[in-house]
Amino acid sequence: MKFKLTNIKNYFKRNLHRLAIHLLLTSVGILTVVPYFWSLSTSLKRREDVFTTPPRWFPIPPTIENYLEVFKLAPFGIYLVNTIIVVLGILLLQIFMATTAAYAFSRLNFKGKNFLFILFLIQMMLPVHAIIVPNYLMIKNLGVLNTRIAMMLPFFATGYGTFLLRQAFKQVPRDFEDAALIDGCSSPQIIINVLMPMAKATYVAFSLISIVTHWNDFFWPLVVTDTPQVRTLTVGLAMFVQQESGADWTLLMAATIFVTAPLLILFIVYQRKFIESFMSAGLKG
Repeated sequence: MKFKLTNIKNYFKRNLHRLAIHLLLTSVGILTVVPYFWSLSTSLKRREDVFTTPPRWFPIPPTIENYLEVFKLAPFGIYLVNTIIVVLGILLLQIFMATTAAYAFSRLNFKGKNFLFILFLIQMMLPVHAIIVPNYLMIKNLGVLNTRIAMMLPFFATGYGTFLLRQAFKQVPRDFEDAALIDGCSSPQIIINVLMPMAKATYVAFSLISIVTHWNDFFWPLVVTDTPQVRTLTVGLAMFVQQESGADWTLLMAATIFVTAPLLILFIVYQRKFIESFMSAGLKG
């Protein structure tokens, strides 16, 4: 009888601890979701429904007129195209350069490899704003100010992506590579047909990090661009807020939701892959 009571007590303690964790996570989730939901609700309301008493959580009736008016007042379509080009351009070059560098650091043997890898990773320790002046001077000397390439060029090399892919490649058994060599594959074919497919989760995680980082980037695009034709969404949103002087909340929330919704949808679709990549990517030396 005593043994059963002990088991019941231990079971209750374990479940109480789990319940507390779930309540904490639920509270954090609600605190995170509520402001975004309120922004979405406001973007679908009429102006006279924003400051009602009591507040209305749901727009009755919902309207998309605010989104249509936002596109009339500012060229958000151009901003979106520019952002997609910049973000995908950076991502493609990062994947190419990080993959080749990671292959060299994980599979090739050459003098000073570890020392060079440490120097390469120093990039991860330098905040972008610390080197913004030399980056700006480089862009200016190249004569590409106020262009999309100006926003992309400083980010083509990525120490973080190289580190992630190096760790992923080192976890792939060399037997697969040896089998590919016996079949007559070259190094590029081994990378494309063997290493990259087996590091798919890492590529997904890095792609999401890169997309979110450069989609939300504000300071660097603001520094190197000064015309609407090449501005990105974040800079365009800031200019739109100044234009509206913070007065029309329905338009401001509509513009904000338009800028942030693609990232939210992207993360919801690929969140499992994103989490799996970090759970499976051990730090093998």
